[in-house]
Amino acid sequence: MPLIRLDEPTVRPKTPPRGFSLFALAFRPFYMLGAIWAMLAIPLWLAQYGGLFSLPTPGLYWHAHEMIFGFAAAIIVGFLFTAGQNWTGLATSTGKPLAVLALCWVAGRIAMLWGPSLITAIIDLAFLPLAAIALGRILWRAKSKRNYFTIAILLGLSLANLMFHLRLNEAGSDPMPALHTALTLIALLTTIIAGRIVPSFTANALRGIKQFKNTALNWGAIGFTAGAFILNLLEASAPLLGGVAALAAILQAVRCWGWNPWATRQTPLLWILHLAHAWIPIGLALLALAAFGLAPASLAWHAFAVGTVGGLILGMITRTALGHTGRLLKAGRIETAAYALVLIAAAIRVFGILLWPAQTRLLLDISGCCWTIAFALYLWRYAPMLWHPRIDGKSG
Repeated sequence: MPLIRLDEPTVRPKTPPRGFSLFALAFRPFYMLGAIWAMLAIPLWLAQYGGLFSLPTPGLYWHAHEMIFGFAAAIIVGFLFTAGQNWTGLATSTGKPLAVLALCWVAGRIAMLWGPSLITAIIDLAFLPLAAIALGRILWRAKSKRNYFTIAILLGLSLANLMFHLRLNEAGSDPMPALHTALTLIALLTTIIAGRIVPSFTANALRGIKQFKNTALNWGAIGFTAGAFILNLLEASAPLLGGVAALAAILQAVRCWGWNPWATRQTPLLWILHLAHAWIPIGLALLALAAFGLAPASLAWHAFAVGTVGGLILGMITRTALGHTGRLLKAGRIETAAYALVLIAAAIRVFGILLWPAQTRLLLDISGCCWTIAFALYLWRYAPMLWHPRIDGKSG
């Protein structure tokens, strides 16, 4: 069963589609909201970091929380709801129920600007459990056991968010481990799903391509990656954490290379997925170096967050938006520029600061600008597609 089916258009209307279809399928509102927040939240964080104003929630915690539970969570829910309809053949939330869920997400973003409080926590915590319940009902009815793990991920993120708010409201407590737990869950979700879709999309688009895929290698890479994340959260000894993270990096690198990324060099819609996932072994290698005090651990987390999560999200929200609005699966100059910018943002945020730590402030600004422009380009190109009906006249 495919993770998410993308049909090529069968009907070309003589006039552009008109009307309002933002709540016709979950990818529409959540891709738009996630991209808007990606474009706005980073400049807000950089302005706060530069001392232009202060946030009620400590700036670093707000920044990390909103990138994970604001931006990434919106895209994940939009993707999973849309994929869930393909997995099961049953309709996921549309119309008013979908609008209510989207408003719940918006309320969480507004609440997080108020600062730590019980009301803020309640409002912000509502979104992910409601999404898990709505998606879980569909998967349960269809007995789609293969995809139950997605509900576990959503519930795990909910618990991590709860832990964040509990620690944020407790004097002297550090909520950063909760944020690392959430990012760990998202990174695991991306590497599991990428193992399904990246080689599959590549083989479907490039007929006759040679690929190496091995089930033991696939699960070994995922398993050791999960092990490295868990050991890091448990603050395991340097030799143990460093060794497992290094082995995970090697297995992930071999796994990625087996998908034949070089063959995709002339197909932006594919190479963005390969290059974004390549940040998984890079992040694991940095995690191994950090265990021995040879690199800051924050660089590893930003490799996962900006490179893997940011890159894969941008690649998938273009691809699935094209396919599910009835358009050809082809990236143009705007998409290619956005892909390049988000990867440049990751490289500057990670390697720039690793090599030139004295220029951290400047490099953060440059990386943030690249990220912001990337998602602004996405909105410029895709907001009309998300708002208007499919061009082939089909529903969704």
